[in-house]
Amino acid sequence: MDGCIFCKIAAGEIPSATVYEDEDLRVIADISPANLGHLLIIPKEHAADLTELPAETACKVMLTAKRVVAAMKKGLCPDGVNVLQNNGEAAGQTVMHYHMHIIPRYRGDQVKIGWEPMQGQPEAVAGAAEKVKKALEETDERP
Repeated sequence: MDGCIFCKIAAGEIPSATVYEDEDLRVIADISPANLGHLLIIPKEHAADLTELPAETACKVMLTAKRVVAAMKKGLCPDGVNVLQNNGEAAGQTVMHYHMHIIPRYRGDQVKIGWEPMQGQPEAVAGAAEKVKKALEETDERP
């Protein structure tokens, strides 16, 4: 997609610290890391978010994340690893090209990822779940 910085990085048009690349994906060091070693998995084909990502690519991203996390654990020895992905500006997505974050975590680090759990009302929780269930039943797409 014209003007998409991640399309340009994935295509090699913009230099990056690449740790892995194949015909579909590029894994790079984030230039604004949450922690040192923070990586991004970027598909080479443009998709704005998870809903636009082809199923085959989604599977490949997850399998690559598994390999990258194992390598990160071996190479950086973190106490934990966050694997996360944001969809939409309200969810924290700042580049509208699907990408997955792999963030090494250490006890006492200053990385803040999370939310304050709310007190769920059983009827409201069940109602929201029912709306998603109905929408799932109405879609033709299956994993």
